Amino acid sequence: EVQLQASGGGFVQTGGSLRLSCEASGFNLEDYSIGWFRQAPGKEREGVSCFSSSDGIIYYANSVKGRFTISSDNAKNTFYLQMNSLKPEDTAVYYCVAERGVSCSVRLPLSYFGQGTLVTVSS
Repeated sequence: EVQLQASGGGFVQTGGSLRLSCEASGFNLEDYSIGWFRQAPGKEREGVSCFSSSDGIIYYANSVKGRFTISSDNAKNTFYLQMNSLKPEDTAVYYCVAERGVSCSVRLPLSYFGQGTLVTVSS
């Protein structure tokens, strides 16, 4: 069974850091493009970051550029989103995603979604 399990969300003050994790099972992550979406209450889903191993493309939304970093550990079949200098506007449910064969220069992965993990940043 293909699954993505997100974790690492929580409550943090402005300026703080969190690291989200997404563990994949049922498929080999190194063959897939990976990414993160987020959705804040009352707002549309926003693509946050993406990495496509096939072409080495890394994407960050302008709103997180310079503060967030996407990475992966193929040995653990897990990828991460390191979030630094967090702001109240980063408050959202964060979803990890994966898809085979898509380049982050085109769009974020959409095939598999994790269950979401809530990040709350207090002002």
